[in-house]
Amino acid sequence: MIKLRHLAAASAVVLTLAVAAPPASAQWLVYDPTNFSQNVLTAARELQQINNQIQMLTNQATSLVNQARNLANLPMSTLTQLQSSIAQTQSLLGQAQNIAFNVQRIEQAYSTSYGSAAGTGGSTSAMVANAQTRWQNSVGAFEDSLKVQAGVVGNIPTNSSAMTSLVSASQNATGALQAAQAGNQLLALQSQQLSDLVAVLSAKGRADALEQARSAAAEAQGQQNYKTFSTRTGYQPGNVTMFSGN
Repeated sequence: MIKLRHLAAASAVVLTLAVAAPPASAQWLVYDPTNFSQNVLTAARELQQINNQIQMLTNQATSLVNQARNLANLPMSTLTQLQSSIAQTQSLLGQAQNIAFNVQRIEQAYSTSYGSAAGTGGSTSAMVANAQTRWQNSVGAFEDSLKVQAGVVGNIPTNSSAMTSLVSASQNATGALQAAQAGNQLLALQSQQLSDLVAVLSAKGRADALEQARSAAAEAQGQQNYKTFSTRTGYQPGNVTMFSGN
């Protein structure tokens, strides 16, 4: 009797749970257009940001490459050639004979060989020696001028080759520094050529000045010789005994 009661109670509980439990519903996939559009826009923005970052990195890499090119040195230099040419010209000027390119030497030479006392005073032998010295100075100066001109002309092929190389290097420069260095070396070449021109003019001017000074001194000496000759007394006859009387 008790078992029947328990069985009846258990049946009542199962029945109650069955009635109280909601029926199971089926699972359906729901599509939301608004949410999908937002997701697409978000993905597009993120992709654009990635592309921008890639472009920024590319620009930075290009900038670094350009900076490296702008800082690259010119792979050639004509400084040694220019210095050699200048040294050669200076050496020729330093070999000036008798009267060097020196203010004190010039003053001394003019006081002893070209001044008024040198052409009009002293003995005949002294005047002849001074005239000989002036002639040697003029001849030596003309020789020095020819040597300097020959040296400068000899520099022309070297300068032409250097100019061609520098112009080519300037046109093919990969950066600003190389172009600037090529331009600086071209200016240095121009300065060297101007120095050669000054040397030629100086040597020729020295020779011309010494020759003019020689001519002036010779004229002064000639005037003095004429004055000395013209002021001498005339011939005075005198008694001459050819045979002594015995």
